[in-house]
Order: sequence, then structure tokens, then C-alpha cells
Amino acid sequence: MSQAGKLTRVNDAYIRLKDEIRTNRMPFGYQATEPEIALRLGMSRTPVREALIRLEAEGLVELIPRRGARVLPIRADDMKEIYEILSALEPEAAAGLAARKPSSDELLPLEEAIEDMEKSLARDDLDAWAQADDKYHHTILELHGNLRLRTFAMALNDQVHRARIVTLRLRDKPDKSNYEHRQILELLRKGDVVNVRRVFRTHRQRAAKELVEILEKFKLGQL
Repeated sequence: MSQAGKLTRVNDAYIRLKDEIRTNRMPFGYQATEPEIALRLGMSRTPVREALIRLEAEGLVELIPRRGARVLPIRADDMKEIYEILSALEPEAAAGLAARKPSSDELLPLEEAIEDMEKSLARDDLDAWAQADDKYHHTILELHGNLRLRTFAMALNDQVHRARIVTLRLRDKPDKSNYEHRQILELLRKGDVVNVRRVFRTHRQRAAKELVEILEKFKLGQL
């Protein structure tokens, strides 16, 4: 197999495994050997092993010698730390984006993501809402343009996403999040650096408080 072919198979295994973890089809505490995981994906062990190494570096799994891999729990303390970082990084990314006054065409994916969130809540499809919420936050990072910031923040968002999937049905419908997303979009349109930073930070801090309180109340992820 060529080097390019090997990289493609590793990347495929990585994407599929990450999706299994993010959506909790492989829930926290799930443990399996490399052959079992390879069988689950219908792939050979080599790309699966390399994909698991990448996922361990991102804090999603733990590799256990001779016992395979275990999906790491979603701990309240971990979420506090992750949201503290995101509450610092993402508002600055939004402020940087606002400073250059993005065009309507650039902001269109954010408008579409908000519309998808609103439609998802209207039909009580919380999983679809979470996907659209993910798209919204990822798009802001992409539009900002700092590749290192985007890569780092998106790795943290992967951990937030699976925590959100677990807790979404244990909280009120996220109508307030939709309102804040639209508020942020309008501030980006205006190029309002100061207020988009403030609103985005408040948005992340409020979401963190809600999620952490649920994790602590229901003792979720305490493995």
C-alpha cells in the first residue's frame, strides 16, 4: 500500500471512531481490544491503532496495554477546565473576525446554522440542534483564519459535544442559546468588536454552568 493510501485509511478510521465517540455510540467507559474495534469498523488493525493514538492525544480515549482502548469519562472538572479555555479563545476569535467586518457572503453559513438550530428545536430534534450548534462554532473559528487556534479549539469542542449530547435531554430546550447565537451574528455584521467579545464570553460561561451543574447533579461520567 502506498503512503498516501495508508494515510487515507488512518484518517478514515480516525474520523469514524471520533464520530462514534462524539455521538456516544461508543459511550464513556466503553472498552474494547484493537481487533474488536477493527471488526466494528470493518478495517484492519494498523489504521485503527494509529487512529486510537491520535484520539488519545486529544483526550478522548485511554490506551491500555494488552487490553485495547477505553473511552474516557466526561468529568465535571474536565468540562470546567475546557470551558474556561474556550471562554477565553472563542470570544477573541469572534472579536478578531468582527474587526475585519466580514461580508454577508462570509457570514451566510452562520445564518444557515442558526436557521437549522431553530428548525431543529421546532421539531424537538435535539441531536440535529447539537450538530448545527457545532457547525456554528466551527464556522466562526474557520472564518477567523488562525489554523492553530482552530485546531486546538475544535479538539476541545469534540469533548464538549459528547458531553452536550449526554446532557441535552436533562436541561431546558436551548432557546436561549439560539437567541445568543443570533445576537453574536448581528454583532459580527456590525463589526462590534467589544460587544461580540462580551456576548460570546457570556454565552460560553452560561453554557458551562448549565452543563457542569447537570454532570454534578446526575453524577454523569464518574467512572
